[in-house]
Amino acid sequence: MKKLFKGFAVAAVLTVSAGTALNAHANTGALDKILEQVKQERISEGKIDKKREQEFLSDRADKQSLLNKAKSQLASEKSRGERLTKQYAQNENTLAEKEAALQSAQGTLGEMFGVVRRAAQDAIGSIEASLVSAEKPGRAEILRSLAAAKELPTVRELEELWISLQTEMTESAKVSTFETEVAGLDGNPSMKKVTRIGNFNLVTDDGYLIYSPETKSIQPLGKQPDSYILDGITDLENTSPDNYAGVYIDPTRGAILRINTQKATLMEYFHQGGVVGYIITALLALGML
Repeated sequence: MKKLFKGFAVAAVLTVSAGTALNAHANTGALDKILEQVKQERISEGKIDKKREQEFLSDRADKQSLLNKAKSQLASEKSRGERLTKQYAQNENTLAEKEAALQSAQGTLGEMFGVVRRAAQDAIGSIEASLVSAEKPGRAEILRSLAAAKELPTVRELEELWISLQTEMTESAKVSTFETEVAGLDGNPSMKKVTRIGNFNLVTDDGYLIYSPETKSIQPLGKQPDSYILDGITDLENTSPDNYAGVYIDPTRGAILRINTQKATLMEYFHQGGVVGYIITALLALGML
């Protein structure tokens, strides 16, 4: 019985072994394909890795080149900065030497320059406040640039100073008539014929005018003086250039005229008396009857 069982066992083992051998032989082709695919993928990945490595090395070389170039530029700029700093210091020394030489060469010309600047500065104020500027505006501009100059004046600039001062003196001795814009008491300007009496007063047919150097405008007095004073203006307007006429002038260029506007008239004095003044006036009138 035991021998029979062993025989069956041996037969079973041989049968299984034979089946396994047959299956392994059948799957050999599939395994070869898998092996070949693995080999191909390894080769492909190797190429990709090689390409990536080359790109990395190339980028690294480019970055190193840029770094080296930046370092070179930095060194060059530092060298240039040091060179410019030295050049600036040398230029400063040269400039100081030249200025000292210029001051020495100028001598008394420097003193003359100071006199010219002071004369121009003084003339600016007098010309701007002058009534002549109402007729001939803009004459102080050349003097203002001359007073602010840092270098010696040219011959032409000296001539301009001379002409400006001479013009002011000459025009101040004239009686001149010209057309200009005059602001009304209501604020509306209008063109009028204005007569300038030297450097004292501006007048029109309506009376005396005031010139404002700050606003460079002409406006009438708020209140004109007495009629006997205004009669002189009428006489002046009707007089030919070859004859003479008596006219009242304000040597303060309007200050006295402004004070005169504050003086009350006889009628204003009468009303200032109020009720008491009216009663006294009435009694005086009754007493005279």
